Amino acid sequence: MDERKARERLRAEAARWEEETLKPLLEKAPERAKEFSTVSHKPVERLYTPLDLPPGRYLEDLGFPGEYPFTRGIHPTMYRGKLWTMRQYSGFGSAAETNQRYKYLLSQGQTGLSVAFDLPTLMGYDSDHPMAAGEVGKCGVAIDSLEEMAALFDGIALGKITTSMTISSTAAVTWAMYIAVCERQGVPYDQIGGTLQNDVLKEFIAQKEFIFPLKPSVRLVTDTIVFGTRFLPKWNTISISGYHIREAGATAVQELAFTLADGITYVEDAIRAGLEVDAFAPRLSFFFDLHNDFFEEVAKLRAARRLWARIMRERFKAKHPRSWMLRTHAQTAGVSLTAQQPYNNIARVAIQALAGVLGGTQSLHTNGMDEAYALPTQEAVTIALRTQQIIAHESGVTHTVDPLAGSYYVERLTTEMEEAAADYIRRIDELGGMPAAIERGFPQKEIADAAYRYQRAVEEGEKVIVGVNQFVTEEARPIPILHIDETLREEQTAKLAALRERRDNDKVRWALDGLRQAALGDDPFGKDLLMPHILESVKVYATLGEIIGVLRETWGEYVEQNII
Repeated sequence: MDERKARERLRAEAARWEEETLKPLLEKAPERAKEFSTVSHKPVERLYTPLDLPPGRYLEDLGFPGEYPFTRGIHPTMYRGKLWTMRQYSGFGSAAETNQRYKYLLSQGQTGLSVAFDLPTLMGYDSDHPMAAGEVGKCGVAIDSLEEMAALFDGIALGKITTSMTISSTAAVTWAMYIAVCERQGVPYDQIGGTLQNDVLKEFIAQKEFIFPLKPSVRLVTDTIVFGTRFLPKWNTISISGYHIREAGATAVQELAFTLADGITYVEDAIRAGLEVDAFAPRLSFFFDLHNDFFEEVAKLRAARRLWARIMRERFKAKHPRSWMLRTHAQTAGVSLTAQQPYNNIARVAIQALAGVLGGTQSLHTNGMDEAYALPTQEAVTIALRTQQIIAHESGVTHTVDPLAGSYYVERLTTEMEEAAADYIRRIDELGGMPAAIERGFPQKEIADAAYRYQRAVEEGEKVIVGVNQFVTEEARPIPILHIDETLREEQTAKLAALRERRDNDKVRWALDGLRQAALGDDPFGKDLLMPHILESVKVYATLGEIIGVLRETWGEYVEQNII
């Protein structure tokens, strides 16, 4: 029987099943709801069959693992060869405190480091600045100078481990500090491995931790891509982040679309800076959220790889297969964690993490059960790490590549998400690209509308959140909470005063003046490349706040406009 006749027969049998088997049952026992949908409000059909898949598209849409379009994974053997990197996001209080947490996690089987910085560091303020009051060490580790960065990694061999830094607006400065620490340890530039988040566009879209106006902000990102491409071949100079877009309330499709649209902007800018696409594209990386809808998250990661591969090969004419690969870190959804019945969060994180693994992530962070209250305690972060290890070593899901492939639902959902994301990208292109779309408020409004719709669905009981709007208990069981010493700011202030007293301040002024002149220059990716000046500045112990202060004076600060 040829394929056309087989599909006709299946269509006839489906119609018969609906009339003879389904209809009588529905007349007696209606389904639990009139409509079913994903977390993102995408309708979910009752049944999926081969009729939901386009015929004869296996090689074009799925192919084989490690080959274009990478739907089934970027490596031929995936986790049969090497497990994902277990990279717990961690940072709190002082550099010394976080260093102890890193050493503990490594002793417990963590395989990569991930630095969480406090808000003053993210926003370019030293701990003694008035704007830092009340925030030092609260949402991450306080890093003011090269001294703190050295203390952060004291006793950790940086040539043998990769480090991710979740920071954007001030990423160039913290990266320069990290490079300087690696130099001190004797690690050659070509052996320094890790990832810099460095995605400033998502700050304007969602997270709002921007400092400079849009154009110089993107220039700074492109500057790091150029520097890394030239000198640090194992470093991922950007992790294009959908995570914070999703945490702001975006749907899974919006997260996918806006993230890849941001990626397109960075590729275009790097090409304009004079780089060949195949010279830098293999070091681009991505960062996605893992929410509660299991199949939607699996499909999102599969669709991301396929769509990015097509963008890189067809739009940018990249020639090397590594340029087509979308490599990604993933993190379980912080926004899904509840303060009510916090132990339920362990189950949520396990489901989300499993989706990330079955979706083919290269690196994974699992949230602590207590993160609706505070940064995780050691007990909470241990449970989160053990969740990954149980999936890796006990569940059996790592034994075969892309085990959910061939599911009619998963394949249909993957295709639908790819098509919907591609349509969003087309609309952004019509607006003139993502920077222009941001200035017009397009992605911001789309996310705001989606967030409102989701919250309304929760409040009206359309979306059930266990322990919040159903299955509620009178009293929540108390759990231990991590507390940050309020005297930390005083300690950091004293350290800064001592540093400024003993350093060579003439060298600091000379280095900062060189940075200022480069920032004003009209050859940004030639003689006015910023990273060499930033690196020189941190080596003479200019502080993060002083370096960013120079750029603030030169470029000004961004003031967000109301979006109606």
